[in-house]
Amino acid sequence: MGRTWRIVIPALVLMVAGLVFLRGPTPHIALKPETLFSFGIVNVTNTIITSWIVVALIVVGVFLMTRRWELVPRGPQNVLEAVLEGFYNVVTGIAGEKNGRRFFPVVATIFFFVLIGNWFSLTPVFNVIGLGQEEEHGFVMKQLDVGPLPLTYTTLSGPGHWKGDTIDEEDPQAAEKAEEEKEKGNFVGELKPFLRSINTDLNTPLALAIMSAIFVEFWGISALGFGTYGSKFVNIGGVFRGLWHRNFGEVFGGIIDAFVGMLEFISETVRLVSFTFRLFGNMFAGEVVILMFTFLFPLVLTLPFYALEIVVGIMQAFIFATLTLVFGMMAVSHGGPHPEEAEATGHAPETALT
Repeated sequence: MGRTWRIVIPALVLMVAGLVFLRGPTPHIALKPETLFSFGIVNVTNTIITSWIVVALIVVGVFLMTRRWELVPRGPQNVLEAVLEGFYNVVTGIAGEKNGRRFFPVVATIFFFVLIGNWFSLTPVFNVIGLGQEEEHGFVMKQLDVGPLPLTYTTLSGPGHWKGDTIDEEDPQAAEKAEEEKEKGNFVGELKPFLRSINTDLNTPLALAIMSAIFVEFWGISALGFGTYGSKFVNIGGVFRGLWHRNFGEVFGGIIDAFVGMLEFISETVRLVSFTFRLFGNMFAGEVVILMFTFLFPLVLTLPFYALEIVVGIMQAFIFATLTLVFGMMAVSHGGPHPEEAEATGHAPETALT
């Protein structure tokens, strides 16, 4: 019991201290990523900058771990090979050996890009360091010249001052208050962070969903042929055959086939929406939770949510990659036996497995 109180009491002290002394202004939460600079009509947002850094981290990390490639792996090379082999076994366990080799590069790229992007966004430099955008409402920040660069920072809370100074947009005297603060030498506006999680920008999950859909359709067409694969979307041959034979039952069956094809097309389109909003919704919600708990309780209580986001990050990456793999298997097996049954009986069409 004594050991428990040795942990509980310091935790409570840190929680109260953070609540009283370390709270800043209410965090600004926005769906749209902030534009840092532009090249003509191209706006470069903080999520684009983050995506470049994530790609660079992957490339540099793989290079450093494999620059001394050895037949018997050890050290960083051993870790990399173990991770890739483990994920490869998962892919081949679902898709089979031949299809697994075919799908693995795309599925692994999606998984590791999403995973590293999710985990990288948990570092403490996200959403706290950036450029100040001057406005008539928002944070009231102090200014300090560091050489040629003006530095802006927000004030923290204290007894009798429960949050950093802000000017609400709805305040009818917002303009007057902002002018007063500027006369005092303070900065009024919003923070445009340099870095923001890539998957809290709706464009990134959408781009990944489109890439996933393109590869799924490519795998299906290359395995079955354009005509065979396309027949699951456009199948009106039964209608024409029924009209030619003057058989109402055959015409009715053809109409059902055409309707099913339309449903298949709608299903393929809906996947883009579900892929996009599943990843975006989970990661944006996680960012909001961490921002709000960092504002309310800067110490102690924020840590469990960081741990939760580590788990959520890997789960969302795995779900996105696995669903791509499953839909790829459905695409190459359309119109034939189930892939596992086909491999077991030895009657799998060669085109569906190469």
